[in-house]
Amino acid sequence: MATTLFRNLTEKDKNSAIKRLIEESTPRDDFFLLAVLSVLMAVFGLLLDSVAVIIGSMLIAPLLSPILGVSLGVVMADTRLISRSLLTIGKAIAWTVPAAAIATLLFASQAELGPELNAEIIARTEPSIIYIAIAIVAGAAASFALIKPHLNASLPGVAISVAIIPPLAVTGIGLARFDWAMMTDSFILFAINGIAIVFASMIIFSLMNLYVKRPVADREIKKEDEKLEKEKEEAANGTQEQIDKTKMKVLEKVDEVFEKVEKKAKKQ
Repeated sequence: MATTLFRNLTEKDKNSAIKRLIEESTPRDDFFLLAVLSVLMAVFGLLLDSVAVIIGSMLIAPLLSPILGVSLGVVMADTRLISRSLLTIGKAIAWTVPAAAIATLLFASQAELGPELNAEIIARTEPSIIYIAIAIVAGAAASFALIKPHLNASLPGVAISVAIIPPLAVTGIGLARFDWAMMTDSFILFAINGIAIVFASMIIFSLMNLYVKRPVADREIKKEDEKLEKEKEEAANGTQEQIDKTKMKVLEKVDEVFEKVEKKAKKQ
């Protein structure tokens, strides 16, 4: 069975999976925007005690990719990929937790959330061995589906099962309520989920012999970093051009005013 599951992969499939994983874990602005939006949706779902909205937030969450990037970096002994993925996760946390706190402060009263927490919030403050088991299974499924092209459609279902985003949302809710216990318990659950996913996906990536693909990963990282730098330069240049245009318009208006003043002075 092991041969059937892990040895029938083409080099093209492996290279494509590595490329996709690195692309989706690149710390672009749109990645962090999607992370913030997913957490905001999770906060609204938690405040309303709505399972459907919480599931929707997990579907659009992008955090699974950099977590898998960490495990791929460990398997390849690639410190650059590990640090890059951890940086993306760290920045995402720095954006999402305050956003969740602000949303809670603005909308908690509308959702009629009092001192007593609802069941969906409480569930994210009680780390247990079952959550570890779920994350391990989900991590194995996510890494396996990532490499197998015909199984990519299963990834949204895996994202729902692993539930990375709701604990971060509860951390923000705890911050808004100044509830240290809620913050720590929910963040511990997030960390447990992340570590379990890394552990499980490391095993799958190792069985698929991805550790020999470090040159491919290094090449893709370099390519993505160059693209990111180019995008930043283009954005900066575009901003500078807009500033220059605004300055020119202001100067033209000033010249028009001076011309009008001079004309009036000559007539007098």
